[in-house]
Amino acid sequence: MEQYAMKGGVPLVGEVEIGGAKNAALAILAAAIMTDETVVVENVPDVRDTNVLMKAMESVGATVVKTDRHTVKINGYQIDNLVIDDEHIKKIRASYYLLGALLGKYKHAEVPLPGGCNLGTRAIDQHLKGFRALGADVRVEHGFVIAEANKLKGNHIFMDKVSVGATINVMMAAVMAEGKTVIENAAKEPHVVDLANFLNSMGANIKGAGTDVIRINGVNRLHKTEYAIIPDQIEAGTYMMAAAITKGDIMVKNVIPKHLECISAKLIEIGCEIEESDDAVRVVASKRLNNTQVKTLPYPGFPTDMQPQMTVTLGLSSGISIVTESIFDNRFKYVDELARMGADVKVEGNTAIISGVNKYTGASVSAPDLRAGAALVLAGLAAEGLTVIDDIKYIERGYEDFPEKLKHLGAHMEKVESDKDLRKFEMKIG
Repeated sequence: MEQYAMKGGVPLVGEVEIGGAKNAALAILAAAIMTDETVVVENVPDVRDTNVLMKAMESVGATVVKTDRHTVKINGYQIDNLVIDDEHIKKIRASYYLLGALLGKYKHAEVPLPGGCNLGTRAIDQHLKGFRALGADVRVEHGFVIAEANKLKGNHIFMDKVSVGATINVMMAAVMAEGKTVIENAAKEPHVVDLANFLNSMGANIKGAGTDVIRINGVNRLHKTEYAIIPDQIEAGTYMMAAAITKGDIMVKNVIPKHLECISAKLIEIGCEIEESDDAVRVVASKRLNNTQVKTLPYPGFPTDMQPQMTVTLGLSSGISIVTESIFDNRFKYVDELARMGADVKVEGNTAIISGVNKYTGASVSAPDLRAGAALVLAGLAAEGLTVIDDIKYIERGYEDFPEKLKHLGAHMEKVESDKDLRKFEMKIG
């Protein structure tokens, strides 16, 4: 079984390049099948989620060719099946983006109910509400969402709550609907804007992405394009936290600093030094950090996907910190694993009360989901002694070359595949 093994206590220092945004890539790859012409997508992260999605697209007849590790050519002309019945697709949350893409283009789609990380109730009711408002008949049968329509017609849609996934899905379904669609209370995340820019480059007419009102004038068809995905806000934030927790000095390159302001602000608040340039952010932590309060909110608030990394960092900060999770209702599962490393965190409902400790100690822990897994890696890099992390398949869903990038920054870390590999690593680190 594959594991990450690491010996902590080394400040991480150096430069790290951030890849394309996983969450933007998943939406954009799905949307690329909405034209019969060839689309070239650049800066695609080579992670498990994007690879699973591309296999599912191939399974219905789309042509998907990787011209290099991060560039993909996609052609949806020969799609001959509107039922996504790929066993892997049930394992990723973004399977539902194929609903909006196929419904928008073909007026019919059948996609398994989404999987991915178990973060509690993540209902897709807003997606289905949006599709129905556009004129689709939507039902759930035998574990599949089935959506079909004779034609889609623009409508005024008010989202009951801010939902990134529903905003993306309804936007895709609406771009070729007749007339005008208005999505109110829309999500404003950078990857929503990136998808809108991508669709516009294909001939869509979308205005207002990045605000809470998105206006879409339907078009008859979409055409080919070449498009580069934005840098990954959460990957960047994770390396920023790595600098903070290990008392390091990391230059995080190939980023959009504006997308990181909510993370930078909290790091400054707890005592880090931050330097921004056009496409890089440097994080320096030279002393023990301070306590603070954090509440996750839709963009531009503090991202829920950075909550575990922040909690792990605050676990080594002085005083008592409070982290409130307002997006998902099951996102503190990793706290039991962190306690094995010496953290003092009490969870009451959706709030974690963190009493800072002087150090973490290495332990064997399991990654319960993608971001919590990354957070446990950060804890291991700051801990005294050896940490071994199981279930790294979750982490590899969203982080490309994670051990390699961390080793480049000075981490003592290896991906091991057997007890023999682990013993060799232990001997190497002494």
